[in-house]
Amino acid sequence: MTPLLESGSVRLTADGRGLKVDGQVGFEAASALAEAGQDWLSSQPTGTAVTFDLSGVADVSSAALSVLLEWARAARAAGLELQVVRLSPALLRLADLAGLERLLPVENALA
Repeated sequence: MTPLLESGSVRLTADGRGLKVDGQVGFEAASALAEAGQDWLSSQPTGTAVTFDLSGVADVSSAALSVLLEWARAARAAGLELQVVRLSPALLRLADLAGLERLLPVENALA
């Protein structure tokens, strides 16, 4: 795992397949988190399948979902295939409430 960002209580890492977020994502870190992820996404070859793993996000966070949507747009713009999105149970409930599981390849969506 390659560290891309550590800011307060949030950490962003990347491997050859995608981005992983751990910690508490608040609005104070969201902009830097979105930018670091977008930079990584833009460096990937067109056609690459990527994953977003937010299963390590500690709390319900609309800021984290905003970052996720920014990354999804950046992946599309870079010609990447968003293969799977993993969310923590708290984020999964929020994404379900917002209807995002219909727009993104969310793994283990609520029934």
